[in-house]
Amino acid sequence: MNNNRYNWNMPGKINAEKEDVISHPSHYCFGKYEPVKVIQDWGLSFCLGNVVKYLARAGRKDGNSKLQDLLKAKQYIEFEIEELENDFQKQRH
Repeated sequence: MNNNRYNWNMPGKINAEKEDVISHPSHYCFGKYEPVKVIQDWGLSFCLGNVVKYLARAGRKDGNSKLQDLLKAKQYIEFEIEELENDFQKQRH
């Protein structure tokens, strides 16, 4: 197995094996739609995009438990709520 990051036959090109891990990780490519496409299509904020990402990969990414990903999604929901509450408070003053 060649562990080189670059394809020396085509300078500047990353090996397809590495490119898939970067561009289309398997823990996001299990259904009809990749989370990044849904996030972009729906025009989600950073926080809500992360919620979708963590829900989609929950229990699928090596080294991350389902619980860990769900807690991350919950944290980003809390960040989004906090931001909305802050915006609401600013509008009231």
